[in-house]
Amino acid sequence: MIIDRVKELRTEIEKHTVQNKEQLESFRLKYISKKGLVTELFDQLKNIEPENRRAVGQELNELKNLAQSKFQAFSTSLEQAAESDVTNAFDLTLPVVPNLNGSIHPLTIVRSKIIEIFERMGFNVSYGPEIETDWYNFSALNFADNHPAREMQDTFFVEKSKGEVKDDVLLRTHTSNVQVRLMERQKPPIRSIMPGRVFRNEAISARAHCVFHQVEGLYVDKNVSFKDLKDTLYHFAKEMFGKESKIRLRPSYFPFTEPSAEIDVTCFICKGKGCNICKHSGWVEIAGSGMVDPNVLENCGIDSKVYSGYALGMGIERITNLKYQVKDLRMFSENDVRFLREFESAN
Repeated sequence: MIIDRVKELRTEIEKHTVQNKEQLESFRLKYISKKGLVTELFDQLKNIEPENRRAVGQELNELKNLAQSKFQAFSTSLEQAAESDVTNAFDLTLPVVPNLNGSIHPLTIVRSKIIEIFERMGFNVSYGPEIETDWYNFSALNFADNHPAREMQDTFFVEKSKGEVKDDVLLRTHTSNVQVRLMERQKPPIRSIMPGRVFRNEAISARAHCVFHQVEGLYVDKNVSFKDLKDTLYHFAKEMFGKESKIRLRPSYFPFTEPSAEIDVTCFICKGKGCNICKHSGWVEIAGSGMVDPNVLENCGIDSKVYSGYALGMGIERITNLKYQVKDLRMFSENDVRFLREFESAN
């Protein structure tokens, strides 16, 4: 009889236990799947006499509900057990994993060192805008109207909404714009350095980038001489590259200084004997410098007959390359953790 079979399955389901997911799946297949025992009994319902079919159908529905509730109870129990196992997997008696210190970016290390050296010499630190006008970036610094640096291949000019170039607004190509702003609002004596990010429209390669960093210095006062500039550079070289360092100045040209000079320092790798770093010359270039052109002083409202001054500028990437022998300039901006970890001992 089908009723007797229902009672047997009810007793069997009530006594059934499940210990793992495999047994749970076996329970589902055996009792409540489309080919399970409960489904088979429902298929036999059509063979029951009509007057008894209603009573048998109720018994089958109760059996089906029992099987489904047992399956849900088993599933919940296994899920709770799994969560408990994950919680208990932590051994609270183990020692705490120490926090690993990160490393400061090499450009930040060198920038801070440069600032520290100049601050000990009495320089303060000044900052200015990265989006600048033509006056502060070029004209006030004695750049002629036809100077190559004004051309589109060197400078990023700001565009208007309709795509028209606005010639008087640009991304600064050097931090000298801060010098002009400082001389406009402050009377001499002025002794300051200007670190910051600059932009030039150049192809990115191992030796060049369209975004890089500079530090420029400015000293304006009465009776400032070229010797003052030379002494400052000599002291900086010894502090940055070692006490045995020597410098040499080569004549050069910059629109905003006259006379102008490039600064070389003895190669700190070969100590002046010649190597691949210095191209076997014994010297490496570190900066440009010169006496502030009188026209620049006058443009900023400073009487060039009373005051004089010197200016210098260096690329932070250049100094970092020399100090740590980094051969590819792109590595500074790629955020490669393996590269950055090499500087942990320099922090």
